[in-house]
Amino acid sequence: MIQKTLAPLATALILTTGTAFAQGSEVVRHPLPDSDFPILQAVEVPADATLVYLSGTVPEVADDTAAEDAPERFGDTATQTVSVFDSIEKKLTALDLDMGDVIKMQVYLVAPEGSDAMDFKGFMEGYTQYFGTEEQPELPTRSVFAVAGLANPSWLVEIEVVAVRPGS
Repeated sequence: MIQKTLAPLATALILTTGTAFAQGSEVVRHPLPDSDFPILQAVEVPADATLVYLSGTVPEVADDTAAEDAPERFGDTATQTVSVFDSIEKKLTALDLDMGDVIKMQVYLVAPEGSDAMDFKGFMEGYTQYFGTEEQPELPTRSVFAVAGLANPSWLVEIEVVAVRPGS
């Protein structure tokens, strides 16, 4: 009698657990409440997904005619941001991922020469070309830090990202 009563209960539990797992196997992105600022408040990653951590990426030379130590060699913050995101996009593509798979970002910005503060506006000019667009609407969680300097004194931008590869 107990066995007959428990069998339907066990079947229901297995079906419910399977359904919950299927619903829980998607990356869930939580936008900032009542805001159109292009970052997320939080991201939930299912247990069957793989996280891919990219090392800090720095800008490529923008003007190879500029002197080695000239700020113009790598460009302004907006130019460097686009350069960094182009490099990140190439790295992700090589890993069979894309910018829509980025779920977390840490950005390090240096104040341009002659300025007292980082150029957040310049960073956002580059950032909004890659995230929250019609072509690529996904947003990551993100932190932006003002730092005193990076490994090359002409670099104004370094970005680390974490991407997610959904499970099967």
